[in-house]
Amino acid sequence: MNKRTKLEQRIAKSVACFSSWSIMAMMVFIVAVIFQKGFNALSWSMIVELPKGGFYYGGEGGIANAIVGSLYIAVGATLIAVILGMPAALFINVYLVRFRRLQSVVRYFLDTLWGIPSIVYGAFGFTVMLYMGMNSSLLAGMLTVAMLISPILVRTFDDVLTTIPMGLYEASYAMGARKTETAFQIIFRQGFPGFITAMLLAFGRGIGDAASVLFTAGYTDMIPEHLDEPAATLPLAIFFQLGSPIPEVRERAFASAAILTILILVISVSARFLSQRYSKNVIR
Repeated sequence: MNKRTKLEQRIAKSVACFSSWSIMAMMVFIVAVIFQKGFNALSWSMIVELPKGGFYYGGEGGIANAIVGSLYIAVGATLIAVILGMPAALFINVYLVRFRRLQSVVRYFLDTLWGIPSIVYGAFGFTVMLYMGMNSSLLAGMLTVAMLISPILVRTFDDVLTTIPMGLYEASYAMGARKTETAFQIIFRQGFPGFITAMLLAFGRGIGDAASVLFTAGYTDMIPEHLDEPAATLPLAIFFQLGSPIPEVRERAFASAAILTILILVISVSARFLSQRYSKNVIR
């Protein structure tokens, strides 16, 4: 190995290390600022209580409505995305395996859908709501967020399935299995750790998005009991509180952001834990 090659490797390693540590430092800085500004407002009552009169003017109460509403929308949207996305990813890798160009076209459209800003999904969902005569509701929020996160789930799971060796497909077909049996009984089990990761990543995106539910889910100080009722979300609660001129309300906005950050961190850690746990049964 000559001096030039060694120099190039050192430069590449230095750039990679600097980038990695910069990203970690950025994340730590963001989390530290959020918790530092919202620590005084964090309390158990804020998590379990509904907003009371004058809450957005510094009154008593909490954001239980936004926490429950966010979980309702994220869970419902993730279930819809799983029902639509899991078969789609399997279809791309099992039924379109001989049609490379068509595979590329489908993946290109999915990547395009992934890159569309969430406000566009919100505007589309709002337009459909007006056309169908629907009001802002929990169901409308679920459907809109499901459209937003479905490409994320499909492409993430699809990338995992592309790593499965072709020998596994061939062995399944050699045993007389049909494509449907190969897809759901062999390939899905092989890619299950990646499916768990894709599902939790989609859930994390859904629970943290504000633009897609701004016009579709609405906002309320109550916890919705039916799908046709409006639902509050944590991102919108943060937005409304942060725009207040009252310092106490802005502190609550950072406390709400801290709660949302904790939820996202729990989801990320859960994705890593479950992925490692189920990857033990994966054929390498």
